[in-house]
Amino acid sequence: MLGFLQQVGGQFGAWFYLIAGGLAFAEAAVMVGLVLPGETALVVAGFAAHQGWIALWPMVGVAVCAAAVGDSVGYELGRRSGPWLRSSRLGRRVGDDRWRRTDDFLRRYGGRAVLLGRFTAGLRALTPGMAGMARMPYLRTFLPWNLAGAAVWGAGCVLLGYGFSASLATMSRAVTYAPLVLIAVAAAVLLLLRLRKKRSPGPTWRRSTRS
Repeated sequence: MLGFLQQVGGQFGAWFYLIAGGLAFAEAAVMVGLVLPGETALVVAGFAAHQGWIALWPMVGVAVCAAAVGDSVGYELGRRSGPWLRSSRLGRRVGDDRWRRTDDFLRRYGGRAVLLGRFTAGLRALTPGMAGMARMPYLRTFLPWNLAGAAVWGAGCVLLGYGFSASLATMSRAVTYAPLVLIAVAAAVLLLLRLRKKRSPGPTWRRSTRS
C-alpha cells in the first residue's frame, strides 16, 4: 500500500496543493463536505508532505486559507440566497432534518458554533451558510471564529497526515525486523526451558511412616 501511494504521489506532486486546498475550500462554499469531507484530502496532503512531494508549511498555509475563504463564501451565499438555497434541489437533498439540526446548533452556541461546527463533517458544510442566513455579524462574530477554526482544523489535519506518515515509516521498519526478534525470543525461551529441564532432579518419593 505504501509503495502504491508513493508511486501515485510522485506523479501528482505540486497538484496536491490545488486538490487538497480546493476540496477544503469547496467543503462549505458549495457544500461538497456533505459528500467528500475536506479533512480527508488534507490528511493525504500531510502524508504527501512527509514523503517530500510537497512542502509541509506551505501546505498548512494553503489549508488554513482555503478553509477560511471557503467558509466566508458559504456565509455570503447563505446571507444572499438563504431561503432560495433551502428550497432548491440541493437544499432538498440536504434534507429538513440536517437544516433543522444545524439551525438548532447555531441558535444554541451562537458564534462558537462556527468553531465547533468545523470539527463535524455535516455541520462544517452547513454552518457557514446558516450563519449567513441568520445574519450573524460577519466582522465582529463570524470572521474571528472562522479564522480560529480554520487555523486549528486546517493545520491539524495536515499535521495529522504528516505524523501518520512518520509513524507508518517507523512501523514498516519495525515490521521488517519484528519476525527476527520474535524468532530470537522464542529460541531463547526454548533454550532456557531445556536447560532447566536438564538441571532439575527427578521426582523423589517419600514413604510415609506412622509412629
